[in-house]
Amino acid sequence: MRIELSSEPGDPQRPNEDYASVALPASGQGGVLVLLDGVTPPPGDDGCVHGVPWFTARLGGAMLELSASLLDMTLPEVLSAAITRTAEAHRSTCDLSHARTPQATVVAARWSQETVEHLVLSDSALLVGCPDGSVRPVLDTRLDELPPEVRALRATVRALPHGSPERAGAAAEYGRAVEALRNAEGGFHTAAADPSVAARAVTGTMPRAEVTSLAALTDGATRWVEVFREGSWADCLTLLAKQGPRALVEQVRTAEAADPEGRAFPRGKSQDDATAVFVSL
Repeated sequence: MRIELSSEPGDPQRPNEDYASVALPASGQGGVLVLLDGVTPPPGDDGCVHGVPWFTARLGGAMLELSASLLDMTLPEVLSAAITRTAEAHRSTCDLSHARTPQATVVAARWSQETVEHLVLSDSALLVGCPDGSVRPVLDTRLDELPPEVRALRATVRALPHGSPERAGAAAEYGRAVEALRNAEGGFHTAAADPSVAARAVTGTMPRAEVTSLAALTDGATRWVEVFREGSWADCLTLLAKQGPRALVEQVRTAEAADPEGRAFPRGKSQDDATAVFVSL
């Protein structure tokens, strides 16, 4: 088994809000990977005295422990229990009802000699390599499936001149429209303080014989495919297998530096935290 991981903050002056870890139980018969992408709140109060990196470390650590040690729990049950544990750790000091209480996207995978389980919540990605060389992307596409009026607002923002007051005003309106859909019916979901969100995740199980490799990517790393169009998901997994996660992150950084204002490749941040985990089974 081969395991490689790379993670880099989008801004060296700010803490990395991503989390990634892999556990191999002592039995040697399986393993677990957990990857989280902390959601950066807008400037101002988010109701929490701890911050997003604290939250992702707590939630990710709880998920890793539970999924590796309690094999009778399903991954949605693991996520639900981890959210509850993390919420209890700061309920007495923080306002967990705040709309922007710390939250994160989630990817988890657990494999045994017989099966490979997966869970994806929000816009991080899991790639599953198959014996025939094909790649199955496991994606939660709800953030991409915004209502037409919200997509129209995004198009309006991108059509306006960079740096103009009109663009700034339209961007603020678009941001408010997206926020109204966060953890709401008909919108998209992230892991925050409500354990019931675990039931919203994209989940499934495959026979171990049908899986040769796994890759988990935060959206800062999926930019290689989804923003910069450097290749397909299959090309991405090939790059990870041949050159490793570090090479993928470096290529994303090169593409970001070539288009710092997002004129050719529109995106929310010029650079974002980028994390990739590759496991060859």
